[in-house]
Amino acid sequence: MKYISTRGRAPKANFEEVLLTGLAPDGGLYLPETLPTFSADKIRCWKNLSYSELAFEIMQPFVAGTIADDDFKKMINDSYQSFAHQDVAPLVKLSEKEYVLELFHGPTLAFKDFALQLLGRLFDAVLEKRNESVVIMGATSGDTGSAAIEGCRACKRVEIFILHPHHRVSEVQRRQMTTVLADNVHNIAIEGNFDDCQNMVKESFNDQSFLQGKKRLVAVNSINWARIMAQIVYYFYAAIKLGAPDQKVSFSVPTGNFGDIFAGYIAKKMGLPIERLVIATNANDILHRFISQNDYSKTELVHTLSPSMDILVSSNFERFLFDVFQQDGLALSDFMDKLNKQHVSIDANKMAFARSLFSSARASDDETCATIKQVFQESNYLLDPHTAIGVKASRDCLKNHPYPIVNLATAHPVKFSEAIKRAGLHEPKLPEHLKDLMQREERYSVLPRDKNAVQQFIVKNALF
Repeated sequence: MKYISTRGRAPKANFEEVLLTGLAPDGGLYLPETLPTFSADKIRCWKNLSYSELAFEIMQPFVAGTIADDDFKKMINDSYQSFAHQDVAPLVKLSEKEYVLELFHGPTLAFKDFALQLLGRLFDAVLEKRNESVVIMGATSGDTGSAAIEGCRACKRVEIFILHPHHRVSEVQRRQMTTVLADNVHNIAIEGNFDDCQNMVKESFNDQSFLQGKKRLVAVNSINWARIMAQIVYYFYAAIKLGAPDQKVSFSVPTGNFGDIFAGYIAKKMGLPIERLVIATNANDILHRFISQNDYSKTELVHTLSPSMDILVSSNFERFLFDVFQQDGLALSDFMDKLNKQHVSIDANKMAFARSLFSSARASDDETCATIKQVFQESNYLLDPHTAIGVKASRDCLKNHPYPIVNLATAHPVKFSEAIKRAGLHEPKLPEHLKDLMQREERYSVLPRDKNAVQQFIVKNALF
């Protein structure tokens, strides 16, 4: 399988090149040139597969020709053995036709583990084959960082640098990153917000001269196609559990960087009978404003009780816009350039296409806490604030919906105790493997919002 850039100016690449490149040379994001599609009969015969078995069936076409089937099966099995639930991604019924898909049973209690446990193993295999060492540079609004560190801490050929906004992630999120004291793990707290962190990462990928040609940067953020690839699987897993392909299913996804819900869009293109995808945002609502008002422009960042969604510009949205622009990379490139300078919108036909697939809603902190409390009173089920936003959005957008609705539970509520307490509920306890987290030694560096300072830190600590 070959991969192409959303900007249309980069040469085609294979999976191995995409895995290790991050952004394409023209600044775009990689996508498969063609997608595998599965018939209803094929999906139907997957009914009794385990999560790992299903993951192989769905992801194998994306890595074919790069990784041998037996090796890939082992990577998948090893990736999900550490998950705390036998179903890996269990479905919990809240009410008639309303479900929660629990994606927080991995080692760092967030959905990012699904991709990043696998990503570390893919890096190990490919880098060993190429006899190459790399520098991972990533930005996190809370959960990606700990999942990336957990997935890559044992990688022998990786030096990993994770940027997080100082004082703007939860204490549990921070400690899950900063208490990993491995020699190849470096946590950087940036005196700014997530978008500042993400911009420094993007700019560093676009110009890697600071590495003096000795190593290359590799991405663990959802700009890396392998992240999206792994997230497609749980859409199929949940829908099949609910009767697909003979039953349509809708999904509501708490959305910041658009990677998780984009995986759902890809699942639909691959043949999964998804009726609607609901974009659920907090006060940082660029995606909701786009769907509801055709307004894709920046505003001021608002700090909320759902910090993993405190993002101004959704990087992965470019991958969807590539289809909106009928895969015209040059037109999309022009649109993305305008985003940084002015209010931008799209024409009516393009907007109709987007609205045919997605609904959207936003929730304030007060509404988030009210939803946490309401669902707990109704079902004795505790939501984290991100998942609560997803539940509120699905209830707002899909009233009297005839099909099952799956709300993606993206994180364990213990990671966001402030929101739980604001909802008037008791703070949950950390699971056994993290019960001493608050007593563990931390190690991280605080740096200014200055790309040069960050790059100098990387050069100094990357074992050149």
